[in-house]
Amino acid sequence: MQIRIATYADRDKWDDYVINHPEGTAYHLFAWQEAVEQAYGFKGIYLLAETESKLCGVLPLIDFRIPLVGRAIISLPYCDVGGVLADCHNTEQALTNFACSIAEGNHADIKLRSTRPLPSFGQNRTNKVSMMLDLPDNSDVLMNNFKSKFRLKIKKPKRDGLTVTLGNMELLDDFYSVFARNMRHLGSPVHSRLWFSAVVSAYGEKARVAVVYMPDRTPAAAGIILLHPSRVSNPWASSLRQYNNMRPNMLLYWAFLAFTTDNRYRQFDFGRSTPGEGTYSFKEQWGARPQLLYWYDLPTEATRKKASKGKFSQNNSSPKRQLVASLWQKLPQSGTDWLGPKVRKYISL
Repeated sequence: MQIRIATYADRDKWDDYVINHPEGTAYHLFAWQEAVEQAYGFKGIYLLAETESKLCGVLPLIDFRIPLVGRAIISLPYCDVGGVLADCHNTEQALTNFACSIAEGNHADIKLRSTRPLPSFGQNRTNKVSMMLDLPDNSDVLMNNFKSKFRLKIKKPKRDGLTVTLGNMELLDDFYSVFARNMRHLGSPVHSRLWFSAVVSAYGEKARVAVVYMPDRTPAAAGIILLHPSRVSNPWASSLRQYNNMRPNMLLYWAFLAFTTDNRYRQFDFGRSTPGEGTYSFKEQWGARPQLLYWYDLPTEATRKKASKGKFSQNNSSPKRQLVASLWQKLPQSGTDWLGPKVRKYISL
């Protein structure tokens, strides 16, 4: 078996493997590397394993460097999952060992975000879950599966004159106008518009943008989905608080679910949530069920030293985090739009 770093010439072969692997996701596709490199300049180290020119495993990695802080090899940044896909345990181990040798040689940490447990890699470092919904044969069946009161919540926005448009790059400006405002409200730095443009461009027909409009055509909610045969992923969705009484988020998610179901995708990933929090409850009402995420810091020497100093906290609810969020919310929109992308580039989740 040979392990090497993939080149652009390997893209089709890589994507065919990811599309046909039972644990593959849209994030594993080669497009994620292209988007990261184009928007933020971090280099991909996409490892592939071959036997007699037959692909038998892949491990997508991004060389994530933060000035004055350090370096990490991550699979993958800016999303919930990544990690290794392989035909067997031996190939999986060979790929992760190769990744560890790269990290050791560069004095870097190494982090894997997996959809399944990897016991040999140590302790899972998160209590986050993906909210997953198994889908029926068509959207009519899906709608009828909901209780009558919930169906009314879905249908109310249309009755009130809201509309939804599903498309691609042509909707990106309206998507970003909603997303950037919502991130400021949440106290979080926003990704650059270039990031979303790079993602939608790299994924092409495997990406869809949706925007919900008020009757006067003001964007009220928006999101992006990424397509993979095993499941459709929803990494970003936002709605504006001033329109909450009109429930544009209900119309947004129904548009995504109807599209996903009617195009014969069998599972919808609502994205990362924390059990007990508001987003968890919102996704649960659609019938989504939690699947634990598995995030690991592999035992390189750099990782062991930092772990001994307590630098791997996943606690985003700390008082310091809450203070930063409250200060961010007080900045003007123009300020967060300018500063946010400069900060967000260096936040790997």
